[in-house]
This record gives sequence, C-alpha cells and structure tokens, in this order.
Amino acid sequence: SFLIPIVCGAGFIIAIGMGLGGTVQDTLTPGQFDVWQAMATLGAKALGLLPVVIAVGISGSIAGKPGIAPGFVVGLAANTISAGFIGGMIGGYIAGYIALAIIKNVKVPDWARGLMPTLIVPFFASIISCLIMVYIIGTPIGIFTEALTSFLRSMGTSSNLVLGAVIGALCIVDFGGPLNKTCFAFVLTPITALQLVNTATPIGFGLAFFIAKLLRKNIYNREEVETLKSAVPMGIVNIVEGSIPIVMNDIVRGIAAAA
Repeated sequence: SFLIPIVCGAGFIIAIGMGLGGTVQDTLTPGQFDVWQAMATLGAKALGLLPVVIAVGISGSIAGKPGIAPGFVVGLAANTISAGFIGGMIGGYIAGYIALAIIKNVKVPDWARGLMPTLIVPFFASIISCLIMVYIIGTPIGIFTEALTSFLRSMGTSSNLVLGAVIGALCIVDFGGPLNKTCFAFVLTPITALQLVNTATPIGFGLAFFIAKLLRKNIYNREEVETLKSAVPMGIVNIVEGSIPIVMNDIVRGIAAAA
C-alpha cells in the first residue's frame, strides 16, 4: 500500500519524460533543462527513494507511529550503502522490531512518558538500526556486489548467450534491488538483454493470469489481480517493481517463474 502508488506515479513520470527525449540529471539548474528532463529527473529521484518508502511502511506496521522515523532513517541508510529493496526491507524489520522492543521493555518516569513516541523511541531505534545497517548489513552487501561484478566481468569473454542468460536471471531475482542495479551498471552498453527481461517479467505474470482463466483456474487472489492492472502497464515501459507484491505473497514460486 505504501510502495505501489509511488512506483506507479514515479515510474510513469520517468517513462514519459525519457520516452519524449528527456534525460535524468543530477540536479535541475534553472534555465538548463526542459520539461521532459524535469519529468525524467523527478521520476528517477522518486524511484530512488523506494527503499526508504518500503522501510517506513514495514517499520510503521510493526511499531506504529514511533516506528515511522526509525524506518525513514534506516531506509536512507540503506540508500546510502546502495542496499536497494533488500536493504530497505531488512532495515524496516530491524527498525520496527527495535522500536517495538523499546516500547515494551523500556520503563520511564511518568513525566517522560509523553516523550516515548516522539523522542525516546525514534532516537534510540533510529541510531541502533542505522548502525546495524551501515556496519553489519552494509559490509556483506558491498562484498557481494563486488564479487558479482567480478564474476560478470570474468564471463565477458565467454559465450554471449550464456552471459545474457546469467545477466537475465540475476537482474530479475530481486525485482529492482541490488542484484538488478549491479547488473544494470555492468550492462550499460549491452543493455538490451536486461531491458527485455525486465519487461518480460510483469507481462509474464499478466499472461499467466489469462492462461489460468482459459484453464478455469484461479492463481491470483483479488488483491493480486488489482496489482496486475498496474504492474503489466508499468512492465511495458520497463518498470518491473510493480510485480513485487505478487512475488512477496509466494516468493519461492514467484522468483522461480520469473527466472
């Protein structure tokens, strides 16, 4: 509920902007950009905050309002270390459960109870979860990203078909997270394989819906059908994140089907 509206809005903004000739800019300097560059840049900036949004959603659902600030801060930490969706999700759980533990176990004097949800819980949950994200989670993600990049480079001299298959499989297993972004950085020149697989995944989920209807089987629940209505159009313009809610409901079979 937190993620999909932002994916839809920001995704279509960047798609329209880039489709009409805009490019993503680091900054929008007055007088040095047109409306399409503005759309592409603003859409990209919004999509870049998705780890923050998902961390806030998860942390807030666990700890309530006191979990919103820790989720926001740990999501920014995940962005800083390029941990992507996986970092945002892990950070959201960490921040949420730390905030919940503080709420349940930390006792304060009566005069300080009003400070618990607004100061004490957000401060301590934010600093603890961010330190965990940066110093514990960040290190293995960085090592893994470097190892994956080295592995892809080592395959550069092998069969293009094998390399394309490996890139295609790796870029889709985390639906826009660190694996996808590592592959994206690696294939900036031979980007066609990556773009095709990104597009094929949500469209494939939509095709599965129609095939199931022909066979008179229900493979999606009502919420997933509603998600498909936005995921498939987004997939056509190469925005794969709309598939995330469907995959999260059955992660093993979802990733297997996508791969």
